[in-house]
Amino acid sequence: MRIVVASLVLAWLAALSCYDVRQRRLPNALTLPGAAVILLAATMAGRGVAALAGALALAAVYLLVHLLASAAMGAGDVKLAIGLGGLAGCFGAEVWFVAALAAPLLTALLGVAGTLRGAVAVPHGPSMCLATAGAAGLALLGMPA
Repeated sequence: MRIVVASLVLAWLAALSCYDVRQRRLPNALTLPGAAVILLAATMAGRGVAALAGALALAAVYLLVHLLASAAMGAGDVKLAIGLGGLAGCFGAEVWFVAALAAPLLTALLGVAGTLRGAVAVPHGPSMCLATAGAAGLALLGMPA
C-alpha cells in the first residue's frame, strides 16, 4: 500500500511540476484536490494534526510572501503550500523544515543558473515539489532529513 500511495503522490507532484513549467501557473484543479487528499489520508493514518499544522504553517509563510511581493510568489504557490506543507508535516517538524527551506534555495539556484543562460524567470512549484519529495523520501528511507 505504501508503494501505491507514494506513486500517486509522485504522479501528482510530477503533474504539478510539468504544468507549472509549461504554463507558468499552478491550477486549482490540481493544487486544491491534492491538498484535500493529502490531509484526508494523513487523518486516516493518524497524522491529521501534524499534517494540518504543516499545511497551515507553510501556507501562512507563502501567503505572507505573496501579499508582500505578489510578483515573486503566485497564488498557486500559496495553494500548493497547503498540500505540500501537509505532506511534509506528516513526517515531523524536521522534514517540514527541510522541505520549507530547500524549496526557495533550489529556486534561487535554478534562477542563478537560468540567468547565466539568459532565462528570465523560474517557476517555484517544481522546486516546492522536489524539496518536499526529497525530504519525505529521506524520512521514508529512515535517513535524517
